[in-house]
Amino acid sequence: MRALPMVLVCLLGSPSIARAQSEDAGCSNRSLRGSYGFAIEGSIFAIPGAPALPAPMPLRAVAMTTFDGKGGLTQVDHYVVAGMPPMAPWQASTGTYTVNPNCTGTLTLIVPGNPLSPFNLYFVVIRQGKEIRSVVDANLVSSVGIRIE
Repeated sequence: MRALPMVLVCLLGSPSIARAQSEDAGCSNRSLRGSYGFAIEGSIFAIPGAPALPAPMPLRAVAMTTFDGKGGLTQVDHYVVAGMPPMAPWQASTGTYTVNPNCTGTLTLIVPGNPLSPFNLYFVVIRQGKEIRSVVDANLVSSVGIRIE
């Protein structure tokens, strides 16, 4: 019985196990590579420079975002605000992102012709880069993105 705890102590202190844990623990811009499908939802409460809204406007959208693994991205999205579709069925945009070693990050999305652009988001990378959860740094809009494999 005394041998089992000693074996566990030896295994947990092993350099190979410690190395494997440290390699899996960190993130970088390379953690986001390839295309992700996003579901976006929330409410828009105010638009800077526009008259006040009488009530929050619900937002629903889908997006396809492609990350280059180096801090750049392209995106197309389709959104519906307060039940009204956009003027163009798919809006193209570009942006940049930074992933921190603790798997948190920031993203700036530039949407041509949109007076609210750029959009700033905060996100977390989970499941070894297979999923992203984000929130827009204004209003109440969040999203979940899943890597397309």
